[in-house]
Amino acid sequence: MIAEVIVDIAASETDRIFDYLCEDTLPVGSRVRAPFGGKTVTGFIIGKKEYSDCPTEKLKKVFPTPDELPALNEECLALAEKLAARYRVPKALTLRLFLPAEMRTGKVRELVRSFAQLCVPLEDVKLAKNAKNQLACAQYLAQNGKTDCARLNEYFQGGVSGLEKKGYVKITKEQVFRDPYKTLPFENELRTLTPDQTAAVETIERDTRTVQLLHGVTGSGKTEIYLTLIAKQLQAGKSSIFLVPEISLTPQMLSQLRARFGKSCAILHSGLSAGERFDEWWRLRTGEAKIAIGARSAIFAPLENIGVIVIDEEHDSSYASESAPRYTTFDVALLRAKRNGCKLVLGSATPSVETYKRAKDGEFSLIRLNKRINKKPMPEILLADMRREVRRGNNSAFSGALKEELERCLSADKQAILFLNRRGYSQTVICKECGYVAKCEACDVSLTYHRDEDCLKCHYCGQKYGMLSACPDCGGKKLTYAGTGTQRIVADLQKLYPEARILRMDNDTTSGKEGHYKILKAFAEHKADILVGTQMIAKGHDFPAVTLVGILDADMSLHFNDFRSRERTFQLITQVAGRSGRAEEKGKVVLQTFDPENDVLRFAMDYDYEGFYDNEISLRAAMAFPPFSKIVRVLITGEDDKKTLEALREVYVGLEQLYTQNPEKFLFFNKMRAPIKRIQNKFRYQVLMRLAERDLLPYIYGICADAKTREVLIAVEENPTNLS
Repeated sequence: MIAEVIVDIAASETDRIFDYLCEDTLPVGSRVRAPFGGKTVTGFIIGKKEYSDCPTEKLKKVFPTPDELPALNEECLALAEKLAARYRVPKALTLRLFLPAEMRTGKVRELVRSFAQLCVPLEDVKLAKNAKNQLACAQYLAQNGKTDCARLNEYFQGGVSGLEKKGYVKITKEQVFRDPYKTLPFENELRTLTPDQTAAVETIERDTRTVQLLHGVTGSGKTEIYLTLIAKQLQAGKSSIFLVPEISLTPQMLSQLRARFGKSCAILHSGLSAGERFDEWWRLRTGEAKIAIGARSAIFAPLENIGVIVIDEEHDSSYASESAPRYTTFDVALLRAKRNGCKLVLGSATPSVETYKRAKDGEFSLIRLNKRINKKPMPEILLADMRREVRRGNNSAFSGALKEELERCLSADKQAILFLNRRGYSQTVICKECGYVAKCEACDVSLTYHRDEDCLKCHYCGQKYGMLSACPDCGGKKLTYAGTGTQRIVADLQKLYPEARILRMDNDTTSGKEGHYKILKAFAEHKADILVGTQMIAKGHDFPAVTLVGILDADMSLHFNDFRSRERTFQLITQVAGRSGRAEEKGKVVLQTFDPENDVLRFAMDYDYEGFYDNEISLRAAMAFPPFSKIVRVLITGEDDKKTLEALREVYVGLEQLYTQNPEKFLFFNKMRAPIKRIQNKFRYQVLMRLAERDLLPYIYGICADAKTREVLIAVEENPTNLS
């Protein structure tokens, strides 16, 4: 039998099918070890046939890996093929998406341990009087049953092997699953659906359209609708995928899912250890687990017969991949939903403008939940004009209104959340004498001062530098800090409220797979009064004792050079505000701004998504921005500036020819340096295009694929979430 094999080498030169001899019993989708170029590499069987165009005597033979099942099922193979064609990347690159990385490299396999069990009644065990360890081991096994041999050897050295030799104990080898959240408590609270939730479930099930948009205010009970839909599919013998935008949300969601569905849930995200990730993937592949929950990568879970796919907080930018292939999770989910004939449910209190337009145009079903399930009103938002605060001599990060509300909140033994989407102590270190700004040597960005480590850190490459004692340019000693980060907010709060217990949640405090969970658990158990954090605290969390939210710099994302800046600001404010007043007591939000007349802030204060959408869609239509056009960025990066520039010229020549042939399909076309000129010692250039029609995309991908070299990376981004 001839196997059609894709070798696991992500290069254009090897991006084709190679014929090998194989055993008839090897199924399609299997991983194999294939001789290739003088060495043995991993490959994937994507097809089988009787004959090859190459003479049989010239064909080499592949050998199976020790996988019990084919690593890739039929759907994974078909999806990988479509993604490779869509994004013009090697098939090996798309096949990798469906496997744990360490499994591909052979660095992880299933964990197999030896277990001992008595095979005769205890009274039949006849031992010499001096065989104390053997006797104690036999008594332990009689009382506790099958036990891990490693544990027995720890307690009763030599006891197990002695009993086995005498025929009293049977030892077996079994696979042990590494549970990433075995200490996670179950939130075993089965809630009865409200009439609005019941109607939403019925609408989703009844509607014939594939995509269903669930637009519900924060606290309206969207999660319970998701769980009900998943439960119905599980009862029907089908599997489900549940995606959340932040790793920090997965433990909380997993505890609810496990309480409802037990071991049928498996979690997939980058924060797990290699062994844990492999075991969770394997449980899904074998069908032991039928519900995959996780961040973006969980859309590639090796499930079959999918009954529903849920994308919670569908508007979140983390659902777009920033490495090749640069897919959007929605596009992949839609392919899987159509193949399985299932529903794709999108949920958000603040849907993306593009998604909401498609729903209003009738392409997607639109289900609205306008009230919180406890019938409590949305929290009142108080506007704090920071211009007035400065005129009054208040140069701190806290307005008078926020300090007043914080004191009231703490005295009532309630909790508060303060949101600032900037970590570190201060944004930049500046010399007052010459204007020098401390910058990263590998990136064209300023360094952030981190007080707890007393160092300067680059938030793009992670490089650390010692804190300056003098200006390296002029030798001046007058160094000042500009901008405020979460560390500084915590320090200032500790001075203002020395008795308050404060937690900080950002990328610096959440290392490890349980980093997020430990902070959230401590706050949920009221072991802290104030939680200070970045956008990872903005969505999905439910803390009944939180009655106050402070948004310290509402303008931060409003003036970015990005067509989505207004939308992101509205979304962030609405999501953060929704953390307040979710239980019995009414919540309050203090929104601090230097631009109080801004219409986006006014819409957010009124929780008026419809008003914001109508205003924003009119602006987008007038300016011909998405969804009325497609923004495409070709990003060229390389360590050698000259070679990177040469690659830019080559790409630009091809794209310019396309532009000349189709001028009516381009609304904008130009080449330039990227806003951040260098990251991780790689120079960055870009070609920006705004297209009136999508039909040019395959040609753009083709031009860029033809221009790729080993030294320079060329990436195509569609409606990029980050234009820096």
